[in-house]
Amino acid sequence: MKFATLIAVVVFSLVAIAHLLRLITQVEVLIGGEVMPMWPSFAGFLLAGILAIALWRQGRSPA
Repeated sequence: MKFATLIAVVVFSLVAIAHLLRLITQVEVLIGGEVMPMWPSFAGFLLAGILAIALWRQGRSPA
C-alpha cells in the first residue's frame, strides 16, 4: 500500500469515527447559533467509512 493511500485511509477512518462518536453521544454542534441536526453525521459516517474501506481494499489488492 502506498504511503499516501495509507494516510487517506487513516484520515477517512478518523472522520468516520468522529461522526460515529457524535451519533452515539448525541453531542450538539452549533453553527451560527443553530444546532446542526444528526443526519449529516450519519451521512458523513457512511461516506467516510465507505471511502476508507474502499481505499484500504484497493491498497491491499495486488498490483
